[in-house]
Formats: sequence, C-alpha cells, structure tokens
Amino acid sequence: MDTANQLASGGTFQVLKLPLGFIRVLEWLFAIFAFATCGGYSGQLRVSVDCVEKGSSNLSIGIDFAYPFRLYQVSFEAPACEGMRRERVFLIGDYSSSAEFFVTIAVFAFLYSLMATIVYIFFQNKYRENSRAPLIDFVVTVVFSFMWLVSSSAWAKALSDVKVATDPDEVQLLISACKVQTNKCGSVHGSRWSGLNTSVAFGFLNFVLWAGNIWFVFKETGWHKGASRLAGGPSEKQASTFDQQPYNQGSFDQSGSSNTQGNLGPPSEYSQVGGPTSYTNQM
Repeated sequence: MDTANQLASGGTFQVLKLPLGFIRVLEWLFAIFAFATCGGYSGQLRVSVDCVEKGSSNLSIGIDFAYPFRLYQVSFEAPACEGMRRERVFLIGDYSSSAEFFVTIAVFAFLYSLMATIVYIFFQNKYRENSRAPLIDFVVTVVFSFMWLVSSSAWAKALSDVKVATDPDEVQLLISACKVQTNKCGSVHGSRWSGLNTSVAFGFLNFVLWAGNIWFVFKETGWHKGASRLAGGPSEKQASTFDQQPYNQGSFDQSGSSNTQGNLGPPSEYSQVGGPTSYTNQM
C-alpha cells in the first residue's frame, strides 16, 4: 500500500485532463474492444438436407467456425442421400492473414498506449526534458495511425468475404446431395455478425483517434517548439524597435527645435532694427 501511495502521489494525473493524455486512454480502451470483438468471435450456421429417402436425411447440420477464419479447415458431415453414406465437406477460403493482422495491430496499440499513459503520468518531466521521447512518440503515433487504416480496411474486406463464404445458400452448393434436384436443401439459420461488424467500427474509430492525436503529440516535439520560436522572432524584433521609436523621436524633436531656434535668431534682430527704422522714415 505504501508503494502504491508513493506512486499515486508522485504521478501527475492532471495530464489525463489534457487532450494528449485523454486521447491515449481512449486509444487504450478502444484497442481492447477491437481485438476482443474480433479475436473472441465464434459463429455457427445450420443447413438442412432432405433426401428422397427420409431415413438418410439430416434437417439440422451445424457448422462451427471461429477466429482466425481458416475456413478451409472447417468441415462437417452431410448425408449423401445414397443409403446411409455420408460425406465430409470443407468450407472454402482462408482469411486468417487479415484477421490476425488486425488483432496484432490492436494488441500492440493497446500495449503502446498503456505504456505511453504511464510515462505521461509518472515520468512527465523526463518526457518533456528529453527531446527524443516526444519525437519517438510522434513517429510511433503516425505509424500506428497508418497501420490502423490499413488493417481496418483489410479486415473489412475480409469480413465481407467471410460472410459470403459462410452464407447458408453458398454452403449448400458444396454438398453433393444438394446438386440433385430430387433432394431439398435449405438453411436453418445463419451466423450473427454484430460482433465482427463492431470490430470493424472500432478499427476505424481507432484510426480516427490516433490520427487526431498526431497534432497533440507533435506540439510536444522540438520541431513545433523550434517553429514557434522562429515565428516569434520577427515579431519580437518589431516590438523592440517600436519600443525604441519614442526615444528616437524625442531626440529628433530636441535637435529640430534647437535648429529652429537658432535659425529664428537673426530675423528677430532684423525685426527689432527694421521696425524703428521704418517708423523714423515715416516721421
């Protein structure tokens, strides 16, 4: 308890109120939702085969499949409608690469966002004093934003293919007995896709979060601080020049006034002498 209290007292949890820390926490949460909804999925569909010989019919054939969606390894037994003979049927397709890629990105994003949040809280001073840490954080954020976009797009395409491959109407075409017109095949129920649809939504939402956080991470780098200093340099020079302008104007006025007084000296004498002279002439 003492160690936990020391860590809590030493941490600056105020950073979680800032966009940089708050978005990191959201990235951590939504990464969990992304890989949990995809990696923990399992579905089932059921089809029926009604043979002419009712004794060999099977009106409820269950077909189970799950992550990572290597459908070519999923098999089930279906009646051949030839006595009691049965055949083993395999589904078609392998979509494990896109699914595993999506889950891998989600797991690594979860780990990195968790680590970054801990650094923000307990090592904020070292994070800001070290110029490399914000730069590394910025580069990793950009990379994860791109990877979220790629993995989510790939998984969305793979999910649409999985839906087609596990459609009961498509599965019936794989059964030999269903190709005979005298036999009747149908679908009992299909799979529920709400969980996988949610995983795709969380994938693109993670992309939005990571892409939006690029700006806030960039503000912590030396690139942004250096650009701010360069932008503030000319304005500071203009401000200092403006502050010195009254002093220069004052010196100019003093010199100008002294010159004016010096120039007005002779006309005053001329007016004093000329005045009486003109008055005497009038007399």
